[in-house]
Amino acid sequence: MKSETTTSRRGFIKTTAAVTAGLTAFPTMLMAADSTTEDSLHIIGPKEGYSPQVGTLVSMMNWMRETVLRSVKGLKQEDLDYLHDPKSNTIGAMLLHLAATETYYQGNTFEGLREFKDKATWSIPMGLGEEGRKTIKGHDLAYYVNILTETREKTLAELRKRDDKWLMTIDPKFFGGQPTNNYCKWFHVVEHESNHNGQIKWIKGRLPGAAGSGD
Repeated sequence: MKSETTTSRRGFIKTTAAVTAGLTAFPTMLMAADSTTEDSLHIIGPKEGYSPQVGTLVSMMNWMRETVLRSVKGLKQEDLDYLHDPKSNTIGAMLLHLAATETYYQGNTFEGLREFKDKATWSIPMGLGEEGRKTIKGHDLAYYVNILTETREKTLAELRKRDDKWLMTIDPKFFGGQPTNNYCKWFHVVEHESNHNGQIKWIKGRLPGAAGSGD
């Protein structure tokens, strides 16, 4: 019968070997994380022209934006202006809202602003509500896509100028007075698009003549 000491020693040796193997692989993992990933929409990771973590954020932003654009592909003006009920928002209004939100975070994280420079342009699409229902209408899909594209191009140009240290910089009081770093702020932009993409697909499935979204 094996002694308890022998069993414990062998267990220790196995554990040590496993940990050592893990530590040996760790530098390789770090190198992989710092290297530029393939230029594919479905690869999340560092991107050429950006610092590693900024590039990873950009890859997430790209993926989510493509998802939104796929949801609205082929929609006509009447689809974009469709109001399901008196308290809802149109798809067109939500697309402009996404551009407004990204514009706000540009000003906040790149310039340290707490409000829009151009309130006349962005206050209504940011707030939506009754004013949004009254005024955001009459535009085709290209109108909204162009604004989203111009807004995103500015974001990407600014992110190329910044590094991972900037991304981790903490704003001591932001969301409800809580400390928030720039990474969280821009991840919120991604999450925000995901949230409204769900709403867009819900409305799309209820357009006059629609067969249903299946979601």
